Amino acid sequence: MPQPGDLPMVVAVAAGLGLVAALLGIGVMWRLRTRSIGVMMAVVVVVAVAATLAGVVAIIMKMIIEGPVKDFVLSVVAVGGLVGLGVAFVLARRVVAESRRLVAAVRDVPFTAPRGLPAELQTIANTLEEAYARERALEGARRELVAWVSHDLRTPLAGMRAMVEALEDGVVSDPLTVARYHAQIKLEVERLSGMVDDLFELSRIHAGALRLSRSRIGLADLVADTVAGAEPLARAKGVVLTAEASASLPVEADAGALGRALRNLVINAIRHTPSDRTVVLRAGLDEEGMACLSVADCCGGIPEEDLPRVFEVAFRGEAARTPTADGGAGLGLAIAQGIVEAHDGVIGVVNDGPGCRFEIRLPLVAG
Repeated sequence: MPQPGDLPMVVAVAAGLGLVAALLGIGVMWRLRTRSIGVMMAVVVVVAVAATLAGVVAIIMKMIIEGPVKDFVLSVVAVGGLVGLGVAFVLARRVVAESRRLVAAVRDVPFTAPRGLPAELQTIANTLEEAYARERALEGARRELVAWVSHDLRTPLAGMRAMVEALEDGVVSDPLTVARYHAQIKLEVERLSGMVDDLFELSRIHAGALRLSRSRIGLADLVADTVAGAEPLARAKGVVLTAEASASLPVEADAGALGRALRNLVINAIRHTPSDRTVVLRAGLDEEGMACLSVADCCGGIPEEDLPRVFEVAFRGEAARTPTADGGAGLGLAIAQGIVEAHDGVIGVVNDGPGCRFEIRLPLVAG
C-alpha cells in the first residue's frame, strides 16, 4: 500500500526520468532538424509517452501498483502512445502535403498564394505573394526605365550626330548657323550629363550607398538658396516663384543632398506651371510638430490614379517621351524621395487648389 511519504519520492523519480527523456528527445530532434516535419512530430509523441512511462515506472518501483493493475496501466499507456503516434502521423502527412503544395505554387510563374493552408504556412504564402508582386513591379520599373532612358538618350544623340556631320562635311558654313549648332551641341551635352548624373545618383540611392554629411541647418537658408538657384528658370518661363519661411526651423540634414531634393521639386513645379502663374515654396511646422517644406504649383492637378505613381522611377505622367527643355529622364522625384527617406523624413503629394502640393516632412532638432 502507498504511504504518505512515498509521494515526494515518486514525483522526484518521475521528474528526473521525464527530464532525461526530454533531453534525449531534444538531442534527437536537433540531429534530425533537417528531416521531414513528420519525423519531428513523431519524436515529440515518443518523448511524451516516454515521460509518462517514467512516472509509471516510478510508481511500479515503489510497488504502489502491483499485479494485474500494473499490466492494465502499462497497456493503457502503450495504447495512448500508439494513438498519439497515429494522430501525429496523420497531422504530419497533412502538413507535409500542404508544404509541398506551397512549394509547387512557388515554382509556378506567376506565383499565386494557395488558399486553405495552415495559419503559419498561409502567412508565409501571403508574404511570398506580396514579395513577388513587389519584385515584378520593380522589374517592370527597371525595364521601363531602360526603355525610356534609351529613348531620351537616343534623341539628343541623333541630333548631335546630324549637326556634327553637317559641320564636318561643310554643309553648314554660315557663321551664325555654325554658332547656333555649337550652342545646341553644348546644350545637348549638358542635358546628357545631367541625365547621367541623375542615373548615378539614383543607383547610389537604390544601392544604399548614399552617404550624408549631416549638420544642423536652418530651413529658411535652404529655401533662400533654392529660390536663388531656380529663379532664372522661373523667369525664363514667365513663372512667378515666391517663398515663405519661418525664421527658426533647425533640422539635422545634409544641406547639399536636401537642397537637391527641394530643387528637384521646385524645378518640377516650374516645368508644369503655365506662364504668369505662381509657384510657392513654404517652410514651416505641420500639425504634428515636424518641419515641413512644401512646393505648391498651378499645374491643374494630378489624376487621382496617377498620385500613387508620382515618385516611381521614370514616371512623367505623360505619354510622350520627348525630352523637355530642362532635360531629365523623369528621375527627379524618385531621387527626391530617396534623399528625403535617407534623412528619416517622408515625402508626399496632394492635389490642392489650382494645382498640386508636394510636401517634405523632417524631424526637428531638439533645442
